Amino acid sequence: MNSSALPFSQACENNQAPIFEVLQTVFSDRAHVLEIGSGTGQHSVYFAPRLPHLLWQTSDLTENHTAIQAWHAAHPAPNLRPPVKLDLSCSGWPELATPPDAIFTSNTCHIVAWPLVQKLFALAGHLPAQGVLAIYGPFNYGGKFTSDSNRAFDAWLRARDAHSGIRHFEDIEALARKHGLALQQDQAMPANNRVLVFRKID
Repeated sequence: MNSSALPFSQACENNQAPIFEVLQTVFSDRAHVLEIGSGTGQHSVYFAPRLPHLLWQTSDLTENHTAIQAWHAAHPAPNLRPPVKLDLSCSGWPELATPPDAIFTSNTCHIVAWPLVQKLFALAGHLPAQGVLAIYGPFNYGGKFTSDSNRAFDAWLRARDAHSGIRHFEDIEALARKHGLALQQDQAMPANNRVLVFRKID
């Protein structure tokens, strides 16, 4: 299957290069990254060959595995791993041959309901000491939207699903602290997004 026939996300295409600029530093000392919510699989085939020192483990709901596998088949990399099932509503820490020492997730916190955001951070709490969690997406600060476009996006999200919506940075940081994760970096991204990087401290 050629790339033009693959499931495609324009957002992934737009944001992967800026995200990589952050990940190449924060994952420089990591060995195994678990991507939670791999979606189409586009991010995994972009990041894995550019981070050849680590394993890139994809995961998502079972119904999304076909798309991820199609991208992997079209753009193979020796350090890219096929998706494992991970459903935040019911899945625990995945049983993998090599335990991850980092987690990456993109555009999940504002899509899933808040209890599932809480579950994501509970899973991240299983990272070993100095493990890294990197989250990409939009966030509010001081209870306010950072742009009119984010305000409109939040309204669209909530009209589609009342349990979704742009999360408050302060709530995210408090949730991280609850699970032994300390904020290491808050990096501005294009289109009013951020990359939040946390490190496991206990």
